[in-house]
Amino acid sequence: MEIEKLEPLPEDWDRALCVVAHPDDMEFGAAAAVARWTGQGKEVTYCMVTSGEAGIDAMAPDDCKQVREAEQVESARIVGVPAVEFLGQPDGVLEYGVPLRREIAHVVRRYRPDIVVTGNFRETWGGLNLNQADHIATGRAVVDAVRDAGNRWVFPEQLVDGLEPWGGVRAVWAFGSPTSTHAVDTTDTFDAGVASLEAHRAYIDGLGWEHFDAREFLEGFGRQTGQRLGVPFAAAFEVFPMGWGE
Repeated sequence: MEIEKLEPLPEDWDRALCVVAHPDDMEFGAAAAVARWTGQGKEVTYCMVTSGEAGIDAMAPDDCKQVREAEQVESARIVGVPAVEFLGQPDGVLEYGVPLRREIAHVVRRYRPDIVVTGNFRETWGGLNLNQADHIATGRAVVDAVRDAGNRWVFPEQLVDGLEPWGGVRAVWAFGSPTSTHAVDTTDTFDAGVASLEAHRAYIDGLGWEHFDAREFLEGFGRQTGQRLGVPFAAAFEVFPMGWGE
């Protein structure tokens, strides 16, 4: 059976904003790609919709919030991302809707990215494993908020102190989607991606994954995707163009 090939993502852009539901989401699918881009001199910013405060059963949410935010900041630093924003929305019970779109549109307007990255928001990961509700709500809101950000008459109360609409996002890229059509060669930055995931040690330990091996986990997906791109390691993305007629 012939392997379905993936196309390389364009890299003729300068600024990316990554918006995901939880600390660790980027590291399970796209951190090595981010390391590649920051190594090219691109500006990448992380935005976490929640602080992952409901993610560790044995740790109270207020304590968990501090731990997971600190781990995410360090994880981002490893792949060259200097800024991490936390929107403070409730972990585990995110709802798609206007309030979430409003929060994300404001971030898009402030950072004015060329590309917005989010995680898979399809119902599954391509098999029997169901996606998590927060991921689905966040990804759907990201796509709509990017369009909202360019419309002066949507959330106009945000347009104060010089803040303007931003319609310059070329596309939203969703990593880990089972319907991905594109990929990024992460061969040279794979180790940075592993180290970035390993920085979430308290979270991984809190899940009870006693024998979890970050390198082994990421290699499995990275090699499969790389084979479809024709390189040793790669990260897959679904592309949602934001321009008319694209």
